[in-house]
Amino acid sequence: MQRWKNIRIRKRHRWLLIPLLVIVILLAIARLLYTMKDDDPAKDAFLKIRERGYMIALTDKNSLDYFIYHGEPMGFQLELLQSFADYLKVPLKIIATNDISSLYYYLDLNVGDVIACDLPKTGEGKRMVQFSQTLFETRVVLIQRRPFSNKKAGMTKLIKSPSDFWNDTLYIQKNLFKKPLLARFLRRAGQKLKLIEEANKSVEQLIGMVSEGKIKYTICDENVAMMVKRAYPNIDAEYCITGFYNYGWAVTHSSGTLLMKINEWITEIKKTRDLKQIYFTYFNNPVVPNYFRNEFFSVKGNKLSPFDDVIRKLSKNISWDWRLLASLIYEESNFHLGVVSSRNATGLMQLMPATANKFGMDSISTPSQQLVAGVKFLKWLNSQLLTDIPDRGERINFILAAYNVGLGKVLSARNRVIKYGKYPKKWNGDAGYFYIRRSFNETPLSADSINDLLMYGGAERFVSEILERYQHYRNNIPE
Repeated sequence: MQRWKNIRIRKRHRWLLIPLLVIVILLAIARLLYTMKDDDPAKDAFLKIRERGYMIALTDKNSLDYFIYHGEPMGFQLELLQSFADYLKVPLKIIATNDISSLYYYLDLNVGDVIACDLPKTGEGKRMVQFSQTLFETRVVLIQRRPFSNKKAGMTKLIKSPSDFWNDTLYIQKNLFKKPLLARFLRRAGQKLKLIEEANKSVEQLIGMVSEGKIKYTICDENVAMMVKRAYPNIDAEYCITGFYNYGWAVTHSSGTLLMKINEWITEIKKTRDLKQIYFTYFNNPVVPNYFRNEFFSVKGNKLSPFDDVIRKLSKNISWDWRLLASLIYEESNFHLGVVSSRNATGLMQLMPATANKFGMDSISTPSQQLVAGVKFLKWLNSQLLTDIPDRGERINFILAAYNVGLGKVLSARNRVIKYGKYPKKWNGDAGYFYIRRSFNETPLSADSINDLLMYGGAERFVSEILERYQHYRNNIPE
């Protein structure tokens, strides 16, 4: 009898322990979630942008979204990103690759804040990311060569359905987001069609390979095909292999505040028709296909200007990346010969008469001689700042500022930075910040006031624009 009584007591204790155990587990989970909320490195991207001071966008390199043409960074996604960065009032930095799948991994690892590509808003995609409001809609088309007659092989035929394939290969740009759209088409094609994903080629490169007969088939979005086929008149893009789908940008699931800001911005630019204007600039512009016939188009080649070889060689004299030197030259003359400024600066690097004479340039100097003189000037500026500013990156900032407004002005202003609680050997946030704002604390009668405020503000913009363009060059032009 006592034995059965003990069994009943143990059962009663067991039922008391189970609720207690559940409560303990729930408290542990709640504490973990609270801790993660405070310390999780994957916090909302908008907060990270504010703390960091700039936005990092992830995008694709192609003839519509992001490219360099005659030294000028251009593109549909680039213009949208610049518009959104202005909306947030922060600078923009871009990481670009032709592997869209890599962009997702960068986003997931918090390397970037937003993916700015034409990402289809599929169910599979929504499990990976949060999508913005719809930007536009399109559908996927098959790219193939137009029929031509061959005496040996007979008449080639266009593919009009999945059953028309026969032991063929379809080459596509590697894209985690777009592949689900193709699932039904690929199932219908079955074993007749092999799929190969290319991680290092752009859509335009694959289309060019179809046009040249190197591969038989690829795919692209219909709105892209409408533009690209003007550059490749022998391709056909009439067979739509998917229905219409909406596309937008993407952020992580933990970036709700940034998503809200993106959607607010999209709503605003739709109201003002800015979105359509930017879209038509690239997708409905008859001039864009002509870019493919130009050697200074980054999607087609790796040239910035006719002077690239000389710039590469001379950049070694000052240990600069040649693309940084090219960005300075573009800022000064847009690579155009014969430019004369309102202050009588001349040459590809716009040297003032006294400076040009000092470094061996005159009115009959060749383009190479003009560049040699400009690089000699940069080398001299470096020697003057070498001891005072040992950090090479910071010294480049000051060299660029001195190139713009003169070394004397830069040294004079730099020596007064300490008066305003700034660090004289650091440009961003200190010397550069001071240059554009310092006169606000001085009397209107100061000789170093209104006129110099405009000049120093111009120096800050001069430096930032060169460095920003340099990053675009690095993204699109090989070293």
